[in-house]
Amino acid sequence: MATRPCTGVIKASSLRYGRLPRAGSRGRILGTMTKPSAPKRHLPTSPFKAPVAPPPKEFAVGDQVTHDMYGLGRVIGIEDGIAAFVDFGSVRQRILSPYTKMSKL
Repeated sequence: MATRPCTGVIKASSLRYGRLPRAGSRGRILGTMTKPSAPKRHLPTSPFKAPVAPPPKEFAVGDQVTHDMYGLGRVIGIEDGIAAFVDFGSVRQRILSPYTKMSKL
């Protein structure tokens, strides 16, 4: 008898006869849960302080920067609030704002 791949759904008949899903399957509910794309809202009536957003990073032409993926580079151009053009030596990249993976040296 050939075995069928587990789809992550537990059938009632399987549980009735004591069969459990494979160890690698996540199940029906956990398989559909994902991280929300929007940040959580702060309610004005909440007794807790609202999270403070860090100030946006600003770069100027000529600034030396480091990027998590591309390494050391120098800013060669700026699009106001949109992107920064950076020369990383072997490649020139347009890094979009917010510059989460890039920091000024």
